[in-house]
Amino acid sequence: MLSSAREFFAERNVLEVETPLLCANGVTDPHIASIAVPLAETSYWLRTSPEFHMKRLLAAGSGDIYQVGKAFRGGERGARHQPEFTMVEWYRDGFDLDQIIEETCQFISRLSNCGSKPVVSQQRTTYKDAFLDICAINPLTADVMELRDKALNWPGDICDAQLAERIADDRSTWLDLLASHAIYPALPPNILWIIDEYPADQAMLARLNPANPLVANRFEVFLNGVELANGFEELAEAAEQAERFAVDRQRRQTLQLPDMHPDQQLIAALNHGLPACSGVAVGLDRILMTTNECKTIAETMSFVPGG
Repeated sequence: MLSSAREFFAERNVLEVETPLLCANGVTDPHIASIAVPLAETSYWLRTSPEFHMKRLLAAGSGDIYQVGKAFRGGERGARHQPEFTMVEWYRDGFDLDQIIEETCQFISRLSNCGSKPVVSQQRTTYKDAFLDICAINPLTADVMELRDKALNWPGDICDAQLAERIADDRSTWLDLLASHAIYPALPPNILWIIDEYPADQAMLARLNPANPLVANRFEVFLNGVELANGFEELAEAAEQAERFAVDRQRRQTLQLPDMHPDQQLIAALNHGLPACSGVAVGLDRILMTTNECKTIAETMSFVPGG
């Protein structure tokens, strides 16, 4: 599968790069836990993805680039998560959202041929339509109380009173909770599902859709309820990115999470000038897991972290 991944990019003349595992900053995203690495002279953070450094390369004129390497996230250990995992991330100069979606599906399909159950079909829907079809709620217009009530009354006890109190009026977190526990698991199996047009408050590092600023040019890909890919038409405006980092820090405070300082070197790179591009991160272990019908992601690893 590693060879197949590299062949895929070689055929497209995409340059392989390597960026640091130890980073000066963690990430502000309240749903991602960065892992600190204290050293004698200072403290670093294990990268949660190579995104920030790869965007600095793009701003410096690298052109199309990809990377196969390890990423690290705290508080993630279970059937679909390990604190250390393998990520394939790439950026395509001049690609719009449809082009990066098409290439991502080609990549996953190519790698799935290494497994016992290759991908044979795919479907695409919007975030809004998925919510309407599965839990009869419009994620673009629903208020916090509507989202809260839906989560509290959803079968399977996905939210209790204590969690509801912590989330409070954080609309984005309510959407994440419903998406991860109600929407994605209900997607019909054995189909590669592409979900796009995420709400603006779920944009992450994607640019908003110029024709409809209620949604972001962001997509995710799922197979059998498992997220395989997360991609964007990349946000290039430094001021807007800085504002999003500030919102993340406010949400971290609301959720009683440690504060994280934004990566100012990324902001400087955006100020210098990021080319119009799209990028995506794909979980290699998860492709192995879903296309070999493994029950846990640990089954795809030679050694689990710490093993």
